[in-house]
Amino acid sequence: MSETVRLGVDIGGTFTDVALEIGGGRHAAKVLTTQEAPEEGVMTAIDSVLAAAGAALTDVGLVIHGTTLATNALIERKGARTALITTEGFRDSLEMGTESRFEQYDIMMEKPTPLVPRYLRLPVPERIDAHGRVLVPLDEGAVAALVPTLEREGVESLAIGFLHSFVNPAHERRARDIVADALPGLAIALSSDVSPEMREYERFSTTCANAYVGPLMARYVRRLAAALKERGLAGPLFLMLSGGGIATAEVAVRFPIRLVESGPAGGAIFASHIAAECGLERVLSFDMGGTTAKICLIDDGRPQTARSFEVARVYRFLKGSGLPIRVPVTEMVEIGAGGGSIAAIDQMGRIAVGPESAGSEPGPACYGRGGSAPTVTDADLSMGRIDPGAFSGGKLRLDTAAAERALAEGVAEPLGTPLALAAYGVTEMVDENMANAARVHAIESGKTLAERTLVAFGGAAPLHAARLAEKLEIARVVVPTDAGVGSAVGFLRAPVAYEIARSFYQRLSGFEAVAVNQVLGEMQATAHEVVAEGAPGQPRHEARTAFMRYLGQGHEIAVEIPARPLAGADVPDIRAAFEQTYEVLYGRPIPGVDIEVLSWVVLVSAPAPTAPSPAAPTTPYVPTPTGRRPVFDPASGEALATAIHRRGDLRPGARIAGPAIIVEASTSTVVTPAFAAEIDGRGYIVLQRRSREEAPS
Repeated sequence: MSETVRLGVDIGGTFTDVALEIGGGRHAAKVLTTQEAPEEGVMTAIDSVLAAAGAALTDVGLVIHGTTLATNALIERKGARTALITTEGFRDSLEMGTESRFEQYDIMMEKPTPLVPRYLRLPVPERIDAHGRVLVPLDEGAVAALVPTLEREGVESLAIGFLHSFVNPAHERRARDIVADALPGLAIALSSDVSPEMREYERFSTTCANAYVGPLMARYVRRLAAALKERGLAGPLFLMLSGGGIATAEVAVRFPIRLVESGPAGGAIFASHIAAECGLERVLSFDMGGTTAKICLIDDGRPQTARSFEVARVYRFLKGSGLPIRVPVTEMVEIGAGGGSIAAIDQMGRIAVGPESAGSEPGPACYGRGGSAPTVTDADLSMGRIDPGAFSGGKLRLDTAAAERALAEGVAEPLGTPLALAAYGVTEMVDENMANAARVHAIESGKTLAERTLVAFGGAAPLHAARLAEKLEIARVVVPTDAGVGSAVGFLRAPVAYEIARSFYQRLSGFEAVAVNQVLGEMQATAHEVVAEGAPGQPRHEARTAFMRYLGQGHEIAVEIPARPLAGADVPDIRAAFEQTYEVLYGRPIPGVDIEVLSWVVLVSAPAPTAPSPAAPTTPYVPTPTGRRPVFDPASGEALATAIHRRGDLRPGARIAGPAIIVEASTSTVVTPAFAAEIDGRGYIVLQRRSREEAPS
């Protein structure tokens, strides 16, 4: 076993990807996800990549895994039967939410349905105030009296969320002990452990979501760990967290809600690594797989992060229409636009694509697995962008005739258009959906796109990256090596890290250093313990953040603070840091107003592994195509003979003018006429926008 031999495993809605780094080289594999037993697909992919490398699982030092299983369980409502025990009078907090309307003028607006129905939201008498003082003792008899209800209703998982438990968790812990003694096999999640921050709606929602996906994720992680151990893995299994770090399987089983955006987080890390490697200050990360597309803004080699997000938005992807989850997360926009996204004609006679996906079972019509609805992959295949015999490294031969039948029946015939134009319409709609999502995300973040470099990865992204760049007026696109399994490669770049957030109210005018240091010390000890378990003996870095606002405001901003015990003498510096950050965001500070701290965050991380890829010198040359095939050309409306190149045959310095297609095992890169491609010194495909004079007429 060698710690330098590492496996990254990413389970998506359509494909399971594996990346293996061994002996200074990298091998990758992509197989269809096995929905009913995801670990089977994982083991198949691992077997494939190990065989290609001539290695065995006993040679692997560690496995890093990310998955969308928790996300899919929340979206599809396929989690455990969950109950909530809460403070008397607050059982309806999950439905009342913040009492805001995400669609102001829609009288038929429907809010997201809580994960726990009202009859399983069980109140008990107790009350703790905002300072942690007990106003009403916990009625232990009332808690015990709920046990028969939990048994009768077949509850599999229990969330416990009391008012102000983030300050004093004693009542939650006692309620847990009472229920656990009576029902020792019941999974229990406490809000004071899962999300110890103020705002009970978000805290209760996060805790219920953690309980809802907990049994499913625990069973899966344990099955996978057992399968890996049985096959000879002696090293640890790590799980990717939504915030960009990795943690042990035990931590992931305890807090599975932190896995919700784990796959996309790996992709953002991958793009960040490419940005730093290539010296790109501003990047737009574009990850398009079989089910969804993820878009993330990366500045100075670091993706945007957030402390909360929404999952399963039900109303036109509007903010506020999903379930709020308050955990550290890599901030991105995710839409239902992937290779398996289904195309249809809407009520107004327009082509609509997604968010529904054919997934891996049955998959697009061209997979020949029983799918009949037209998808983006069917359209790409019909247009000639995909070689039906080389898809997924030739392991899955595509049925072009089936793709054309699905497109004809689902799109071309209802619109009365030629098949080629219908296929082009499908790809244009999915590209415009992604472009619009990127524009909105940039506007919401106060940033622009045109000066950025697009880093494209995922099985479908290189097929669509050039056209997306055209729509966003981006001049450069980078398609790194192993782009088709980018998220899995990103896992191999992630550090062992853990972040803890906790609410503890302070005003700077009356700063209590002793009390603050006690809270931060407890958080520090917990975070260091988690990281030490995953990275024993390694040096650790600690960063601290305070979430602050002017007295009376409704939203906080993040301010970095020293990672050491604080004293009263630090207050002027903390105030100055807040005002400087506030001025950057809002133009000017507000003089004479006190400042309050609502929450504190401690992030502890071990050094991230590096795999440097220095750029080699290049000698420009024009490679000879390996062949040509008809590819639909939107400008002429005809299929034109287009040059085909094998990526493995291209050495650094190769220059290819569009239109062309560069084929590799896990994806294909479409070079549109507006771009020219070059293989740089790292082996990356770099698409550069051509001038008007260079572009073909």
